[in-house]
Amino acid sequence: MKKTIMLVCAAGMSTSLMVSKMQKSAEEKGIEADIFAVSAGEAETYLADKKVDVLLLGPQVRFMKAQFEKKVAPLGIALDVIQMTDYGMMNGEKVLSQALKLMNN
Repeated sequence: MKKTIMLVCAAGMSTSLMVSKMQKSAEEKGIEADIFAVSAGEAETYLADKKVDVLLLGPQVRFMKAQFEKKVAPLGIALDVIQMTDYGMMNGEKVLSQALKLMNN
């Protein structure tokens, strides 16, 4: 079953490289995943239009976690903040692993 992972950052730009790294890791592991990035302002539109399994916030918007929890909890969407070190190192494998763990909980 295909998993949908949405990354959210301030402008949707800095997470585009992370998306590429996560997609590469997913392909290497044989995991079907739709991974994409949006800005914090666009996120609500995507939550309404797409079936998102996991929402990961970039470290720069971690202060918005409580705000997003209110939106995603009723939809059954897992939510967390990407670890600053994983984000800084663009460790797509670790961030993918984080998303998959959230889906399994």
